[in-house]
Amino acid sequence: MKPFKALIATGLLLGSLSAPAFARVEVSVVIGVPPPVQMVEVVPVARPGYAWVPGYWAWHLDRHIWIRGQWVVERPGYVWVPDRWVQSGPRWQLHRGYWDRPKPGRGHAYGQVKHPRRDQRGRRD
Repeated sequence: MKPFKALIATGLLLGSLSAPAFARVEVSVVIGVPPPVQMVEVVPVARPGYAWVPGYWAWHLDRHIWIRGQWVVERPGYVWVPDRWVQSGPRWQLHRGYWDRPKPGRGHAYGQVKHPRRDQRGRRD
């Protein structure tokens, strides 16, 4: 019985040590250089069950770099709020994109890009 209790105690101890690994970590980028003008991306043909996440300018070392848009697995009942730079005085801060519930009046810039489905020959359904 003693080895069993020791095994349970060890499991609880290890479990409590791994709990902080689930904590949310957020890194904020604040710089004094405004981002370049938004790039124009051609959105590929829609993929069922996926949502298009538009590209954005990221800060890398000492300059902006363009991160291309991509398809991500859709979250039913949610819309994608895109990455964006927000000016605060002379500084610019990158607010990372995230999934959120739809909100009235938010506008079409936020959310999933929906395209009509096409069959194998490229005709619209």
